Amino acid sequence: MTTGRAGLSVAVITLNEERNIGGCLDSVTWADEIVVCDSGSQDRTLEIAAGYGARTFRDPWRGFAGHKNLAVERCGKDWVLVLDADERVPDPLRREIEDVLRAAGPADGYSVGRRNYFLGAWIRHGGWYPDRTVRLFRNGRGRFQPRAVHECVEVAGAVGALREPLDHHTYVSVNDFLRRMARYADLAGGEMHAAGKRCGAIDVTLRPVWTFLRMYVLQRGCLDGWRGLLLAGLYACYTLAKYAALWEREQGAARK
Repeated sequence: MTTGRAGLSVAVITLNEERNIGGCLDSVTWADEIVVCDSGSQDRTLEIAAGYGARTFRDPWRGFAGHKNLAVERCGKDWVLVLDADERVPDPLRREIEDVLRAAGPADGYSVGRRNYFLGAWIRHGGWYPDRTVRLFRNGRGRFQPRAVHECVEVAGAVGALREPLDHHTYVSVNDFLRRMARYADLAGGEMHAAGKRCGAIDVTLRPVWTFLRMYVLQRGCLDGWRGLLLAGLYACYTLAKYAALWEREQGAARK
């Protein structure tokens, strides 16, 4: 803890994250409070988190946005930093955050870029960098919007931008991507269906092709070598999967 600055709470949600949670919390031991909200881990996630002095909770799953809001509501310090278990705060970002805390702003929330790693390498292209998202905000001023997937924070007030990036160690294998893709595609399909969107032939034919071309050519994923090629292909599969999930829901609704 650093004196002469506002207090900082770190909020993390978890489910079977024993592989990641130690590295995440080790990067924020300088924070004033760590809150970990778990949704039913069967591994050592909560034991490891408790070893870092975190306040730990176990609750029924409320969805990504709902569970993150629950963690934020349990934070007691002036500012809140929200992290995923596979994210790390490097020292340059720590120093920049502490500058914000010492100055008490001036903005009410701050976006941060993310260095996303795929199969052990930082992906610089394909739309994966800087991948800015709001993660730091005054307590009581930020809330995750109720989306099924790809949830984001809405800040009541001005939003600034931090220069230094967060490290995001995502997708350690292709199987890891495919496993999560199935879940995210189903959630995205359900969200689109609830919003009244329809799935047509173009959505399951041309949209996946466009996803590949956008990432690999327009966003220069080709410069990331075979990882860039693989990612563009996998995201094309994800696009197809989420529209297929939408189509499936439409057919289910039609049969009722």
